[in-house]
Amino acid sequence: MEERTVNSKFIHRGRILTLRVDEVILPNGKRTAREIVEHPRAVAAVPILDGKVILVRQFRKPVEEAIYEIPAGKLEPGEEPHRCMERELEEEIGYRARKLEKLLSYYPSPGFSAEVIHIFSATDLEKGEQKLEKDEFLEPVTLQFEEALRMIEEGRIKDSKTIIGLLLTKNCNT
Repeated sequence: MEERTVNSKFIHRGRILTLRVDEVILPNGKRTAREIVEHPRAVAAVPILDGKVILVRQFRKPVEEAIYEIPAGKLEPGEEPHRCMERELEEEIGYRARKLEKLLSYYPSPGFSAEVIHIFSATDLEKGEQKLEKDEFLEPVTLQFEEALRMIEEGRIKDSKTIIGLLLTKNCNT
């Protein structure tokens, strides 16, 4: 069931991702091309404060829409997921988590991307200082947890990491 790579051609190397085309030999011996997006891995967390969840609302150019998401970010080279999540929480929502627990890691789009997202729960929050990056424009939004779940059902939350994180948190707490 494995494919053997015989050649890789890099098409684009960007700040966030790299696109390459691999020539592979399939299990039946035939050759084909696979377009692959490389990504440095990412983290996301469900921050809970007094029974409420803090989401961020942010315009996402690929979908041309402002969407609701749990705080998230990409790992820097050599950075551990836990440390990255600590940094991203304060940057995006202005809180530090005294308790950060890894819930799971998953592949959001394994058909074309090597991205891995590590999802955490963030509890026992203490106020810090929001430190958005210069090209980051987002609004923290605090909601009752049940309202966030309703937003999933109503199709108002469409982001996969947010849906997975919220539903997993719900299941872990019931």
